[in-house]
Amino acid sequence: MSGLREQKKKQNRAAIMEAAFVLFGERGYENTSVADLAATAGIGKGTVYSYFRSKGEILLAFCEDELTCLHLELQRTVPTDAPLEEKLLHIFMYEFRYVTKNKGFGRTLMRELIFPKELTTEKSRQIEEQFIQFFVIMFTEAQERGQLRRDIDLTLTCGHFYALYLMSLSAWYSGRLPGEEDVRAALQVMFRQALSGLQPQKSSSNQP
Repeated sequence: MSGLREQKKKQNRAAIMEAAFVLFGERGYENTSVADLAATAGIGKGTVYSYFRSKGEILLAFCEDELTCLHLELQRTVPTDAPLEEKLLHIFMYEFRYVTKNKGFGRTLMRELIFPKELTTEKSRQIEEQFIQFFVIMFTEAQERGQLRRDIDLTLTCGHFYALYLMSLSAWYSGRLPGEEDVRAALQVMFRQALSGLQPQKSSSNQP
């Protein structure tokens, strides 16, 4: 009996999130009510609130699911000793595809994640911390393999690469980077520049 109850809970949650994915993308976040979500999911409005306190929490649930998928994707497809650049490209392109499956929904999701409303600020902070730790662990492993300097702040380094990703995502939304391969190529260039540094390399003769 408890197994059936758990299965029903999973089905209800999935139905709510699928409704949010469709309606936020079609109508926009502000123009979608909890009643709309309930009707599309085929459940009662009160049932929605038994899973999520607000529409903002529904969006953040997508972020949590995405983070779980990122962990699994990295473990499944990228060797642990792969170069850091390869791992970063794989992770951010996976996130890009996740966010842009529905253009309108992706814009709403990123806005709530970057500029959370007061009601979801604490939850946003928790997800952000999990995201940062995901990268800090990866950066620490890269340091141990000699792929990354040891005299850098890893949290700020995470912010640096995420900012480059957001720049590319914004360029895709504006049309400056029209396709997925354009986004990947731009990220690869920026990641290589970040990892190698932008200052001119000193000559081997040590001349000034």
